[in-house]
Amino acid sequence: MKKNIHPNYFPNAVFTCACGEKYTIGSTKESNTTEMCAACHPFYTGNERTVDTAGRVEKFKARQSAATKVKSTK
Repeated sequence: MKKNIHPNYFPNAVFTCACGEKYTIGSTKESNTTEMCAACHPFYTGNERTVDTAGRVEKFKARQSAATKVKSTK
């Protein structure tokens, strides 16, 4: 391996999530922040968080329920 071309490795780097959770892992940075982690991500927590822009979620849910009603009448 070539010398002096690899970044420094920090075996006890601290990664902090926006929710406040902290993880100690190995990295080339001493510390870093992230917006989501396993403690707050909707996939892992089971909580659904939707950002509604101009009622799009309601429109989608209305179309979805209308489509299931049409299927059930046939």
